[in-house]
Amino acid sequence: MTRKITVGILTISDRGAAGSYEDKSGPVIEEVVTTQLEAQVEQKAVIPDEIDLIKATLLQWVEQDQVDLILTTGGTGFAPRDVTPEATRLVIQREAPGLVFAMLKDSLAVTPHAMLSRMVAGIRGRTLIINLPGSPKAVRENLVTILPALPHAVELLRDDPLADKHH
Repeated sequence: MTRKITVGILTISDRGAAGSYEDKSGPVIEEVVTTQLEAQVEQKAVIPDEIDLIKATLLQWVEQDQVDLILTTGGTGFAPRDVTPEATRLVIQREAPGLVFAMLKDSLAVTPHAMLSRMVAGIRGRTLIINLPGSPKAVRENLVTILPALPHAVELLRDDPLADKHH
């Protein structure tokens, strides 16, 4: 791939946004994507579990900043304030269920609690948006699962004419 993959990392946490909790998952994502994906992190934010704010941030990163990949962490569980999947669904135009399936499959081998995750993955324009869980351990495990598919996914979304030669 000629151009580095550009990434936005969005941590969704009421406590993190309020400053009462240090974001540990965002830095894990940054470390994995910069070292293993050799990606360029273009955007980072910590925001509260507010559906309109999540939606607005995702839309800005897609439409204005045009990052290739947005990885969210947090807000994917059963708690009443967990609205990341709902906000993501309002933004994406096409779902990417295979990524979620792969993450759930691998996570279920680690913990039965994985079945309580409501992660969503999908595409808006040329940007891939993937919800990851909130815990640093789960973030790393899930990211490692999908990492091998991400460069090709980005090539396809960029409509890279060389992408077909990698099959």
